Amino acid sequence: MANVKHYKNERSVNSWQRLQRWSIVQKITLLYSLTVLGLLTIGFICSIVNIFPQDPEALALDAVLVPPLSGNYLLGTDYLGRDQLTRLMMGTEAYFLPGLLAVGVSILFGSILGSITIYSTRNGKKIINIFNNTIQSMPRLVVLFLIIAIFEPNIYLIMLIIGISHIPSLAKVVNNRILSLQEKSFIDSAIASGLSTHTILFKHILWYNCRGLLLSQAALIMSEAILMETSLSYLGFGVQEPDPSWGNMIQAGSSYLLQGDVWSSTIPALAVMLVLSAFFLLSNLLIQKMDKK
Repeated sequence: MANVKHYKNERSVNSWQRLQRWSIVQKITLLYSLTVLGLLTIGFICSIVNIFPQDPEALALDAVLVPPLSGNYLLGTDYLGRDQLTRLMMGTEAYFLPGLLAVGVSILFGSILGSITIYSTRNGKKIINIFNNTIQSMPRLVVLFLIIAIFEPNIYLIMLIIGISHIPSLAKVVNNRILSLQEKSFIDSAIASGLSTHTILFKHILWYNCRGLLLSQAALIMSEAILMETSLSYLGFGVQEPDPSWGNMIQAGSSYLLQGDVWSSTIPALAVMLVLSAFFLLSNLLIQKMDKK
């Protein structure tokens, strides 16, 4: 047990030392990602508790399509004079919790499936492979449109399908990671200490050695969930007006682009771009640094 504790302490020290050795570019990237995602979280919380810069139901018909930094409208207004910042904050509700559902389903079941594959019998591995191949062979977008046609637009159901579709790829990543760790000395120390297989697997392998990998995958899945929700709402299959979504905000504003009013669609499009880039860059950092041996 002492060897296991020593390994844990050594890993924590090494992780902090590696963080200190990051280049200035990597530190700026981390700061950018955490700042954008922090603002996203604050916007979602404010939307939940109904704290907005403007009345979300107010229609300022005398201030239609005003540009950013105009009077009390920090990000301008849309074609009905509604505050863009307020609607951006409300739009986070369309994907924040549903996106976490997709992440939770894929991480939970992908980790379990990737772990039990190691200890499965030959027939068990065949069943798991059949399941993985079946899920991966299904065209995701076609399945989503089919679900929407059968059950009508339901963002939680859509995100559930997205989460399930990522289980096979996540299981493979976890499986490969466990295989690469099986010959490490700390595994022998844990076994010699009398720890159970479940403790070694879920605590010392998945938690201590795969959490960076799982977090990086979670960031990528969340970014895809946001992109999918935005795309479906833009096409009219997601959140419907008058409820705001970044996708339907872009779609509504695009009707006025030829008239020279670019901000009503550009602002939500920039928000999507910033959030997706933050998740992508954070995922890359986690892959490169947290689980680097």
